[in-house]
Amino acid sequence: METMTVERVIDAPIEDVFAWLTTTTNYTRSPLILRCRLTRSGRSAPYGVGAVRSHLWLIGWFRERITRYEPPYATEYVVERSLPPARHELGRMTFTEVDGGTRVCWTTRAEVSVPVLGAFLTRRFARPVITRTFRGILDAADTALTATRSRGVG
Repeated sequence: METMTVERVIDAPIEDVFAWLTTTTNYTRSPLILRCRLTRSGRSAPYGVGAVRSHLWLIGWFRERITRYEPPYATEYVVERSLPPARHELGRMTFTEVDGGTRVCWTTRAEVSVPVLGAFLTRRFARPVITRTFRGILDAADTALTATRSRGVG
């Protein structure tokens, strides 16, 4: 298992950053994300606990279930199924108010499910691609939220 973490400060209020990043249909604003759908709403909010999301990225397909939803500070998910197949223990985003905006810390813990070579493939290929994809989504969030603020909206 590899733990992968990407952090970014986005110059926007914590509530706006949390809302944008937990609404995964926004992820298609990143060039590495092809499609995102909410396939089942959560109990307390559309993207709350129990919600199921389906993502098609350039690197594969993922079905995720939200396991924790604490606006505007944290959300967690688990990948229930994926192609290519992977074992997934944790997906977490935490949000903290800081000078200059909101710090987002996005962590996942996963491994490609290939006998013998899984750890190597995860470290050598999956890790850099996943962290690049997370950075791309955070870039898209930063661009969208900064543009909104510069227009005086929000």
